[in-house]
Amino acid sequence: MSTLPRSAFLIDADNVAVEIVEQALALKEEEHGRFSTKRCYCSAEFALRNLGFLQQHSIRAMVNVTAGKNCNDIALAIDAVRLCEDEAPALVVIVASDSDFAPLAMHLRDRGCRVEGVGQDGKTSSEAKPEYDAFTVIAMGRRKAAKAPAARAPARAARTSRAGSSRAAPAPAPAPARLPEEIEALLDALPALASGEPLELKGVAEPLRQAKLLSKNAASPKLFKKHPGWFVLEPEKQPRTVRFVHDGRRK
Repeated sequence: MSTLPRSAFLIDADNVAVEIVEQALALKEEEHGRFSTKRCYCSAEFALRNLGFLQQHSIRAMVNVTAGKNCNDIALAIDAVRLCEDEAPALVVIVASDSDFAPLAMHLRDRGCRVEGVGQDGKTSSEAKPEYDAFTVIAMGRRKAAKAPAARAPARAARTSRAGSSRAAPAPAPAPARLPEEIEALLDALPALASGEPLELKGVAEPLRQAKLLSKNAASPKLFKKHPGWFVLEPEKQPRTVRFVHDGRRK
């Protein structure tokens, strides 16, 4: 696999699940070769929680101590402009699901850089795509907790013992129970929740409102508190993340 003269893979950790990042990296390295620069713009909590993943893929964590809105967006944009000026990369891939980076994509393209985007299915706005040279939307594997068991080989006919008695084949496993409609709706609006990984609350309100699950002035934590057996808010006071905990995921 070849490596481009200069290339960058930049991740906005606020807007995509780790599963999407991993799929995006594999896809883009298959298309273009290994990236010379791989950076993830994230909180300290995200970096510690996903340290193994970042190390495995040689992704440098660009940690933002400030937890304010759009801090990681701004850090990514500043870094991308610097990279373009200092290294003149042939390609920059931006992994994010919102349209905030459209001006950045235009700026990089104006300076002769090819810019590709990757977004998460269900979170990517149609406004995010036009300014890129190419844009890919990747879907998450949902319902991991409710995944059906692997198919077994057909049971043999009842075995006959030496004494002539027979033993019945075991009954098939029951099908997994269907999730309640309101939980299905929340997972449809926020596919990243299905992974069981904590999701930053600051990014969930807009998708919930678009899905008509959250009113304009309502707070998202109150919505999740209505389903305590399914979602956990952390920390309990002034929560910053929400986690899907069905099927024994609660810790």
